[in-house]
Amino acid sequence: MLRIGLTGGIGAGKSTVSATFSELGGIVVDGDVIAREVVEPGTAGLAALVDAFGSDILLADGALNRPALAAVAFSDDEKRATLNGIVHPLVADRRSELITSAIEAQKNPVIIEDIPLLVESQMAPMFPLVIVVNADVELRVKRLIEYRGFSEDDARARISAQATEDQRRAVADVWLDNSGSPGALVEQARALWYERILPFADNLRTGQPARAEVAVVPADPSWPDQARRIVARLQTACGHRAVRIDHIGSTAVPGLDAKDIIDVQVTVPSLEVADELAGALHNAGYPRVAGITADVPHSDDLSVWHKRFHASADPGRPTNVHIRVDGWPNQRFALLFVDWLRANPGVHGEYLAAKRAALATPDYVAAKEPWFLDSYRRAWAWAEATDWRP
Repeated sequence: MLRIGLTGGIGAGKSTVSATFSELGGIVVDGDVIAREVVEPGTAGLAALVDAFGSDILLADGALNRPALAAVAFSDDEKRATLNGIVHPLVADRRSELITSAIEAQKNPVIIEDIPLLVESQMAPMFPLVIVVNADVELRVKRLIEYRGFSEDDARARISAQATEDQRRAVADVWLDNSGSPGALVEQARALWYERILPFADNLRTGQPARAEVAVVPADPSWPDQARRIVARLQTACGHRAVRIDHIGSTAVPGLDAKDIIDVQVTVPSLEVADELAGALHNAGYPRVAGITADVPHSDDLSVWHKRFHASADPGRPTNVHIRVDGWPNQRFALLFVDWLRANPGVHGEYLAAKRAALATPDYVAAKEPWFLDSYRRAWAWAEATDWRP
């Protein structure tokens, strides 16, 4: 099963993307539909809203008058928090019911959770993939007035009450621009489905990591932001069982050219805990690679160089997840190596040369090991001289 979080500001066009995924075979769990369902006449949700905001939010037939509720609930932060506190738990419970039913009805489904307030509710790390649909604020205001009957003031109030564009960009694995026609947005969604979502789902089903390009590419300034999303996702998956989670490797060093693969280290108390995390990491999008169980040892005690290794099934974001035991030399060196490279930019050129030479050989890991053996000694000498601590 692949779970996708889909979101976007009101009027951005999220429903078009949701409908496209549904037509292509995805199972859509629509937050807007659920939000209406849980406050229908006769529900505990509607009764709670009346208790909080008064009977003036009802129509003559007893149904919820949504514009009246919006006028009251979006008038200040406290009232909006009251509204969210009533509706969000009800929506979450109903969403869980629908997802359980979908899993029972279809083997290995792609579930698209259409959640308007995904960012505001801090739910992004729960999903292996987060898609954000965006459009300029003025365009969204225009759409809300023309197609949904909002007044301009109401449209702007609703937009200002939601997450900002920067907040959405911070959690977006995929950013769909809907400044053009609906047809153009549909084509973006269809391409995303076939080129990324279906391969991602197939890789998860078979427990295979996505194939990654091996060439060294120019440093990407967005690597740290991408890593922050991955770390947040891994923290949610691992919970208290992770001692710490760090962005490591070449992409963690500003300005350093590297292979376009994010490396992350999950530090755990023991290998037994690492094994316990296998299922949670698989569900988060990172199946285990069973054939990799240790790093190249740099000491006589081979047992302290063991690890577990997972890799992303998402073809759009190759990621290596190294699970190492707290205090073991491989865990400490992964942290030291990044700090040593950051503090010694003169080393970057020789490191790149070693990587490029190794890439030209049949065995990349073995070919670059002589340089790593030397750098291991040099980095620890620097650590002792600077009183470095992980």
